[in-house]
Amino acid sequence: QVQLVESGGGLVQAGGSLRLSCAVSGPHFNYYTMGWFRQAPGKERDFVASIGWSGTPTDYADSVKGRFTIARDNAKTTAYLQMSSLSPEDTAVYYCAAKGSYGLGYGELEYDYWGQGTQVTVSS
Repeated sequence: QVQLVESGGGLVQAGGSLRLSCAVSGPHFNYYTMGWFRQAPGKERDFVASIGWSGTPTDYADSVKGRFTIARDNAKTTAYLQMSSLSPEDTAVYYCAAKGSYGLGYGELEYDYWGQGTQVTVSS
């Protein structure tokens, strides 16, 4: 059984930074591609970033490129999303996800396991 638990969300002022963590329990973390998605109120859940098994490759949604960085620590079975230059448009529930198939993942249906989400609120 694979479980994902996000943490690190909260309230931050525009221009600030947050680091989200996704702790993964269960076997084979090293072989999962990890992804981050977000869902703003009244909107669909959107892709944010993805990272391959070894830490590369990585890819990002255009809206977060240059501001967000995805990373992972396989020894700690944890994935991270470092977010900087935050704006109110980044306000959303952020979810981490894991997929067992090879390659980065951009769509929800590609992922096998999901966390419960963590709220990020950016005030103006």
